[in-house]
Amino acid sequence: MWLHQEMAAPASVVSELLRAAAAVEPARAAYIEGERHITYEQLDRAADGFAATLHGAGVHRGDVVVLLLRSSIEFAVAYLGAIRVGALTSAVNLRLGPVERRSIVERSAPCFVVAEDDVEVLGADGAVVLRRAGLEDACAGGPLPDAALPALDPDDPVAIVWTSGTTGMPKGAVYDHTAMREISVGMGDLTAPGDRRLSVTPFPHVGYMTRIWDELANATTLVLTGDPWSATEHLRCLAQERITVAAGVPTQWSWVLDHPDAATIDVAHLRIASIGAASVPPELVRRMRDTLGCPVVVRYTSTEAGLLTGTRLGDPDDVVATTVGRPSPVVDMRVVDPDTDQPVAPGTVGEVRCRSRAMFRRYWNDDDATRAAFDDDGYLKTGDLGELRDDGNLRLVGRSSDMYIRGGFNVYPTEIESALAEHPAVTRAAVVGTPHPELGEVGVAFVVLVPWSGLDDDPDALREWCRARLAGYKTPERVIVVNELPVTAMMKIDKRALAGRATEEA
Repeated sequence: MWLHQEMAAPASVVSELLRAAAAVEPARAAYIEGERHITYEQLDRAADGFAATLHGAGVHRGDVVVLLLRSSIEFAVAYLGAIRVGALTSAVNLRLGPVERRSIVERSAPCFVVAEDDVEVLGADGAVVLRRAGLEDACAGGPLPDAALPALDPDDPVAIVWTSGTTGMPKGAVYDHTAMREISVGMGDLTAPGDRRLSVTPFPHVGYMTRIWDELANATTLVLTGDPWSATEHLRCLAQERITVAAGVPTQWSWVLDHPDAATIDVAHLRIASIGAASVPPELVRRMRDTLGCPVVVRYTSTEAGLLTGTRLGDPDDVVATTVGRPSPVVDMRVVDPDTDQPVAPGTVGEVRCRSRAMFRRYWNDDDATRAAFDDDGYLKTGDLGELRDDGNLRLVGRSSDMYIRGGFNVYPTEIESALAEHPAVTRAAVVGTPHPELGEVGVAFVVLVPWSGLDDDPDALREWCRARLAGYKTPERVIVVNELPVTAMMKIDKRALAGRATEEA
């Protein structure tokens, strides 16, 4: 009998689930990292050892442990050990710049830091610093007697998940045990007992930090693609590790499908593939389905929302290719006029807002930002713009910060990007607004072309392509061919960098 059926319902905190997983599925691999793996029994024992080290260092319930570690088995052990003593884990994406990393560490105010041997630790004054080289010894002791472990509550905070910082310094979204349980309940088709799931985003991402409950409840085997991620390793893991659930952001799936091995690799064991975390071109969804030969679902959430919408198995192609689906059963969602906070009619663009127990609880040490994140009814202001179709599915049109106004007309880059992606010579596209002396703002499109497309010397042909499919004011003013689009630390297209380049080249 699977752990999810036998043990998940009675569990109230993550550490209870880990103990249950070790008892019910002791020999099952919890994590696979290249040639290494760790079973659930070994994971539980190692977490016990690290919890004993933290306890010995004076780390108590409610304290903060900072992880400056690459995505790895060691990261998972440290995270689960911190949970066992009731500490919050603040994980820092090592792809961030040194200023952002220092800001996160300082604002976390940790009493204990675990860091890679080659990573400089800044902003952790007074904290105990353990290097990765000493982590094995730190996990070898334990377990602590039950009397030494704190009595944890489902509402205790577990993790501080930092936003990507695309509009300023990252903010820390705090999640508790109950939110993680609700996320697991709302995962739907993307989770099943015994899944072998491919992990493709850095562990500090919301896609790992808040999914720990679901993985333990279903005795999931999490297969790491390596850090840094690569399309080659992604494809190798898909085939050799017999992955059943594969996820990724649009940039990653585009690179995977462009890889020369993609058409011949054996992925018959794939149960489902997921794409999300940014606007998804319909053509990319179709390519995924054709190449992978399995159902594709589109998911939409944010660092703060935890869980929001998704398409379902059996949804028609139109829904999967052009929407982000319907709200999860545990989520209440509405689309509103951001000026009045009133719901708009179906088919009208407004701001997407959501309310659920799967959401973050607050921003870490930032009461003003927390208050500003919610409306008077307790709905999270996502900052995303979309419209509800008559069938209840949500179509995103972009971030409110991405929208630009050309000659008095609102223009949503996602719509133009989708039109460009339909061109057979375009593999990736991103559109940004840039200042214009007469029209206010105009669109600039950056495109990556298939090799030898013939359009490198005639990018204006893509403007005519858009003009034939969109209103004239939506046609980008310029099309710039690039070898690749810049991405953020979370593998999203870095539109701030593109906007800067567009302004420089104007």
